[in-house]
Amino acid sequence: MKPIIHLENLRKQYSYYKKQPGLWGSIKGLFHREELFVDAVKGISFDIQPGEFVGFVGPNGAGKTTTLKMLSGILYPASGDVDVLGFKPFERKTAFQKQFALVMGQKNQLWWDLPPMESFLLNKAIYEIPDDLFKKNLEELSELLDIKDILNVQVRKLSLGQRMKCELVAALLHSPKVLFLDEPTIGLDVVSQNAIREFLKKYNQEKGATIILTSHYMQDIRRLCNRVIIIHHGELLYDGTYDALHTKYSDSKTLEFTAVEEIPESELLKFGTEIKIKNKTYSVEVPREKTAEITGKLLEKYTVDDIIIHERDIEEIIGEIFISKKMRD
Repeated sequence: MKPIIHLENLRKQYSYYKKQPGLWGSIKGLFHREELFVDAVKGISFDIQPGEFVGFVGPNGAGKTTTLKMLSGILYPASGDVDVLGFKPFERKTAFQKQFALVMGQKNQLWWDLPPMESFLLNKAIYEIPDDLFKKNLEELSELLDIKDILNVQVRKLSLGQRMKCELVAALLHSPKVLFLDEPTIGLDVVSQNAIREFLKKYNQEKGATIILTSHYMQDIRRLCNRVIIIHHGELLYDGTYDALHTKYSDSKTLEFTAVEEIPESELLKFGTEIKIKNKTYSVEVPREKTAEITGKLLEKYTVDDIIIHERDIEEIIGEIFISKKMRD
């Protein structure tokens, strides 16, 4: 199957001028300024198939937003090859622009002093959406996101969660095949975050839209994305499934169990490390490849009421990847 998104050795570089401190530095800067360069994206390559929901992860300044802007045609790449839906995004052809959408959690496309409905009608005209399709999509999206009662309320009077829902509706009215989401749940409360997640999951499944999601909330990635791409300082560090990320970067699991008898710490140290004991609830970290074997031994030796096997937190794993990369650099 031909990928719907193709990147090969994609690069983007920014230039800036170094300013000397103080008044004298400002005066000298009028006649001579030192130009410096920073690599925002350093030759990343990957393919995304139609219908995939991909998490794009990295710390601030990693190059996530820059990459999305190149994929959507806002920025022109310094070098490399980029293909989205069979188009070169930076050519900004009308046929391409009608097939994707970009939603940025910190940017508004809705008119602040007008109701969302006015912005929806403007998008209808811009994307030349037929009347019947516009009515159908608006009805469906409004129902899914539960915003029917706020369509004619000024955007400035809406809560952040309500505005974000309306931003998604505005982006999806023309039924895009590809959706780029940059921090869509940033600043939202837990209820609003869950509502956005459930909507995106359902939209991906029912419409088959290809979605790339950047988020600092790993709950977004864990619940929505089967595939994770991690970049740091513009370089690709990992590209694979969410589950394989654990396998590759975490060599242990944690067994948490409740036993009838009291078990001394010295006995638990025979099974693993990082021992924690509270009342008769015990926690022990064991090698990943020996999890089943050690679990069997515990159940055989002790009277266990309940046992849970925990993976390491994904935030902790990704944090270690970033630290390890920083130390290598």
